[in-house]
Amino acid sequence: MTQTIAPRVRTLVLLLLAAACALLAGAGPASAHAALTGSDPREGAVVDKAPAQVSLTFSESVSMDDDSLRVLDPKGKRVDDGKPSGTGGTTYSVKLHAGLPDGTYTVTYQVVSADSHPVSGAYTFSVGAPSETSVTVSGQGAGGGFVGGLYGVGRYVSYAGFAVLVGGAAFVLACWPRGSGVRVVQRFVVSGWLSLTAATLLLLLLRGSYTGSGKVADVFDLGLLGEVLQTKAGAALVSRLLLLAAAALFIAVLFGAYDKREDEERRDLTFGLAVGGSVVAVGLAATWAMSEHASVGLQAGLAMPVDVVHLIAVATWLGGLTALLVALYRGPADTPVPALAVSRFSRVAFGSVIALVVTGTYQSWRQLGSWTAFTDTRYGQLLLVKIGLVAVLVGVAYFSRRWTAQLAEATPAVARAAAARRAEKGEKGEKGEKGTGKASTKASRNASAKTGAKAGTKASGNAKVAEKESGTAKGPGTAKGTGGSQRAAQLARQRAAVDAARQKRQRDADPNRFGLRRSVLAEAGIAVVLLVVTTVLTQTEPGRTEEEAKAAGTSSAGSSAPATGAVTLDMPFDTGSQNGKGVVRVELDPARVGVNDLHLYVERPDGTAFDIPEVKVALTQKAKAIGPLPVAPDHITTGHWSASGVQIPMAGDWEVAVTVRTSDIDQVTISKNTQIG
Repeated sequence: MTQTIAPRVRTLVLLLLAAACALLAGAGPASAHAALTGSDPREGAVVDKAPAQVSLTFSESVSMDDDSLRVLDPKGKRVDDGKPSGTGGTTYSVKLHAGLPDGTYTVTYQVVSADSHPVSGAYTFSVGAPSETSVTVSGQGAGGGFVGGLYGVGRYVSYAGFAVLVGGAAFVLACWPRGSGVRVVQRFVVSGWLSLTAATLLLLLLRGSYTGSGKVADVFDLGLLGEVLQTKAGAALVSRLLLLAAAALFIAVLFGAYDKREDEERRDLTFGLAVGGSVVAVGLAATWAMSEHASVGLQAGLAMPVDVVHLIAVATWLGGLTALLVALYRGPADTPVPALAVSRFSRVAFGSVIALVVTGTYQSWRQLGSWTAFTDTRYGQLLLVKIGLVAVLVGVAYFSRRWTAQLAEATPAVARAAAARRAEKGEKGEKGEKGTGKASTKASRNASAKTGAKAGTKASGNAKVAEKESGTAKGPGTAKGTGGSQRAAQLARQRAAVDAARQKRQRDADPNRFGLRRSVLAEAGIAVVLLVVTTVLTQTEPGRTEEEAKAAGTSSAGSSAPATGAVTLDMPFDTGSQNGKGVVRVELDPARVGVNDLHLYVERPDGTAFDIPEVKVALTQKAKAIGPLPVAPDHITTGHWSASGVQIPMAGDWEVAVTVRTSDIDQVTISKNTQIG
């Protein structure tokens, strides 16, 4: 049976590795998690005179150094003062030299987003009129190249090591305490600790170069390493190393004192180990939650603990599943995984799946923001793949639960049959001993007449045999005696190996255990791909951010297309009264920081203008807590209101809210966002 299993196992493992490599190859460098949502001057803009500064607005806060934001003239010479500063919230600016000549200027930026990922890009604007430029913008984004690829590998290994460490230890404590003495299980958990520790050290060394120049030589720059330690990502990695030291002590107790205790004493120690291990696991998971997606954006205070629960559930399920697979295939024949341990893990895995569904639903809402983001963004598409893999994994787990139930039912029957065979064998032995006694009595009577004739011959023969076996008469005899003891030891080892092989064949011949092993192997294979997809998700720009960036780009392009730079917003309304339906059109000109003109038109659904008793406008920038700034337009003609001198103090994403009153008691407030440069 085992000879037929091995080729299948090797084939499936090779297929899983190929699938994982394909996903790794397609992942590419880490995508930007902070998107550029606005700039002043805008991309491609032609301004009459040189601006005093260049400002960039991102979807979330970023960190910068002196080289993060650069402005280059047509010859590639820097024309900024090299001291970028934040002007509030997510907007950053750098001052330009005075008296810049006409021509095309290039703005480049390379920053680190709040969730620890590098962001880079470039665009051009012109003063007076466009001109030729010698500046070439590299197509490679931040976080790419050899260092970026190595950093990505370190991330994959760290997630896998965390799952193996936490899941393997949880499997031993919660499901199979006797597994703490099984060598392959010990090696499995220790390998998870070693992998996570090595990957964390690698990420810490690569971090400075990964977010900066991307050069291999900078990996060993101690000054750069000191700067990394002062960042949020660097502090998270150092904290992870300290927690791994505590994890090493936990592993030493689990596979040392815990393994040597008796069952009752072991139960007393289990509670303490469970509490200590849970604290370490939560701390390790928090090093990701506090430095990546969950730490920024909506409801960060709730998102971080939810992310910790999600990570621990993933590790408990996938890591425990892999530990079970290792024990089923590589465990010793004399210590098979009992059906009770498999049943316990089945319940633990079910609880982990419930936690994954709840936390995953919240995370999906938080990162996507809309149903269309599932199909329109890369993050949403990867999330659909992950959901599909989880569904398949749950389906395969259902079959594993069936095999577990059958194995649990078959185990008592197998034990009773084995006991019956042992009892039957013992009964036959007793009968054989009685028969032997009767035959020996009869033989002694028949041989009594011949005893005197052969007594001398037998005595001499026995003496020679005794002399050879004892080996005490001569030196060579002693050597022969030593060789005999070595031969006996060798035979004992061979008998033990034969017995172990026989026990393994008997164990593998159980159809229920064979079916369980096969289904668990399929689960583990899907889990490997699922873990890869999950890691790629952590490096992908969230769908909500991507859609906001697209909307900002569309708004910017739409507002900069007209010669005047005006923004037009159409907002349908319905106050619920008779003749209470229509469309409000708001025009803001030139839609830039400073003085603007506002025109408002009210039309019926058929397009004819009509008057209403009252209309009010308010401008709000929620990101920086500005507003609402009220605007009271004057009635000009039928269906037309206007206001001049509307002051917009800052660039960014502004909400334009219009309150429409169609009668004394019927009114409604409608709003729409637009990008103000």
